[in-house]
Amino acid sequence: MPIPPSELIITGRGSIYHIDIRPEELADTVILVGDPSRVNLICTRFNTIEYQGEHREFVWKTGFYKHKRITVLSTGIGTDNIDIVLNELDAVANIDFEQMEVKKEHKRLKIIRLGTSGALQKDIVSGSIVCSEYALGFDPVLHFYAHDPAIRDAAFEEEFMQHVGWAPNLNRPYLVKSSPALFNAFKDAFVSGVTISAPGFYGPQGRQLRLPLAMPGINDKIPSFVKDGRRIVNYEMEGSAIYALSALLGHDALTICTIIANRVNNTFDNNFNDTIQRMIDTSLSIIEALND
Repeated sequence: MPIPPSELIITGRGSIYHIDIRPEELADTVILVGDPSRVNLICTRFNTIEYQGEHREFVWKTGFYKHKRITVLSTGIGTDNIDIVLNELDAVANIDFEQMEVKKEHKRLKIIRLGTSGALQKDIVSGSIVCSEYALGFDPVLHFYAHDPAIRDAAFEEEFMQHVGWAPNLNRPYLVKSSPALFNAFKDAFVSGVTISAPGFYGPQGRQLRLPLAMPGINDKIPSFVKDGRRIVNYEMEGSAIYALSALLGHDALTICTIIANRVNNTFDNNFNDTIQRMIDTSLSIIEALND
């Protein structure tokens, strides 16, 4: 049965609505960045640019880094935007826009986020780069999709909630693993651990300005939580939805973040651009060596 046009919006130029990409314009390897200006920063390393476009906060370019064809796409901030981006990337790859039906042959994308984040361990200082083996979602995105509980670690979720005194009126956090193949390719270059993805920058990450918090002191409890040798190392705002939706849709996903602040030491690095450049160069070198 064809997908109704109200559910899958295709533009007059044959692209999907939000990210504005046509099937031939999308590479099998996709780098996601939050900041639209970081698309150009990455693509200055490319040999050639084939296609480019922008719509709202979604800026993108597809081209070649050495022999590897890559699409770089900005997502904006937050797991709500990731819900749009992951579903639309998958649609571009796996739905026939003319017939409005799912293709018989599934295309598996490699999706790698390059971002910034704040550390939650004293020993992970600004200037470090974290490769997230797992993402712990404080957001509710996964809960809106039917899914096999096997993609999550219920024991980790339960022990974490008990450890921090999780507020009962909030949605249950969910833990999802990165792509083992991608993680193994990147892990030796960076620090690794569990990353929290928060659905906001202030209260959801335990920051208090004028509003009181539902879980005051949560950031004092998180650093001491360890489950099966896994500790939580940083906060960011997109990885959990990337991992969850990629697992459900059959794609490989990994999040890599430059540490620009340490939430335990209360420090912030205003000069983090050099580390971002190092993260980009190191990641592109690894991506270039990945099997297609």
